[in-house]
Amino acid sequence: MDETYFGGKRKGKRGRGADNKIPVFGMMERNGKVVVEPVPNVSAETLTGMVKEHVRPGSRTYTDQFRSYNSLLIKGYEHIRIDHNKHFVSSRAYINSIEGFWSYAKERLAKFHGVSPERFYFYIKELEFRYNNRNCSIFNIIIDVITNLLRYSGQSPIFL
Repeated sequence: MDETYFGGKRKGKRGRGADNKIPVFGMMERNGKVVVEPVPNVSAETLTGMVKEHVRPGSRTYTDQFRSYNSLLIKGYEHIRIDHNKHFVSSRAYINSIEGFWSYAKERLAKFHGVSPERFYFYIKELEFRYNNRNCSIFNIIIDVITNLLRYSGQSPIFL
């Protein structure tokens, strides 16, 4: 699990508390899927609420040292912290997977030279979908979705 901020390069404060940046919280299952959500803030209440929605109690979680993750242990999760001041990987303890997603997402969004805050949710969710389906044919996924929509609406998918 990790949090990051999206927004253009601006002078002044960077990271947590930077003006006009959108905080995004992400969780990635080891060798699995990623879930990302823009959040109103990175408080412990907000982040643990997201964890409760997506992670089974008792699961092992890996985070950095950010204080908003302090309550994970109390909430019923095994919690392993990575101190980036000392090392980025300690045996199997790392958060490089979600940080890799952040790099992927920021690189792709930079090509748009700015995304409106009103539409940011759709962009980040598209990147989540593409990342989770990076080894699949997106064309085939779209055809399957259209076929199922037509089938359930009572129309014939003959045009395909």
